[in-house]
Amino acid sequence: MSCRFLHPQSRSRWPEGLALVGDRLIQLTWKEDKAFVYGLAKLDPRGTFAYTGEGWGLCYDGKKLIMSDGSDRLTFRDPNTFTPVGGVNVSDDSGPVLNLNELECVDGVIYANVWQTDRILRIDPASGRVTADIDASGLLSDAERAKAEVLNGIAWRPDTKTFYITGKYWPKMFEVQFVPTSAPTP
Repeated sequence: MSCRFLHPQSRSRWPEGLALVGDRLIQLTWKEDKAFVYGLAKLDPRGTFAYTGEGWGLCYDGKKLIMSDGSDRLTFRDPNTFTPVGGVNVSDDSGPVLNLNELECVDGVIYANVWQTDRILRIDPASGRVTADIDASGLLSDAERAKAEVLNGIAWRPDTKTFYITGKYWPKMFEVQFVPTSAPTP
């Protein structure tokens, strides 16, 4: 989820994706081509990484960082140098999936919300194929939705094997489990 650390050098920047890597937090900026590194214990600044392009979402799979930039591309990055080390283009049965936003790495797969939709995708990081499409449209009532903006937050809670889901100006955060739906009966 996006979080606003008020580092003196980042007050004019728009913070985006945030990932925990060991005892560090790495946070992207949207259009400033810079990621900030903080110590976990005190949120103390520890450095920066430069990159090219927009920063939207970031997660860590235990070996590499995975970054979204609003396109269909997920870039894999070295967690110590932030150097690109590969990536995949994401697609479903209809073709490329654009606007990949917030990311969460869980048990060898990637979850990504699709910006300006109520979709959360489960993505195979080896192929980029969407393996599940999660509909989060029923979480807010019509009255709540009228005052809210886009779905924009996914966080994994490993002790309960649940996800937290929220969005910009949402009045609530939801703790949910993703369960398959059965195929419709003809």
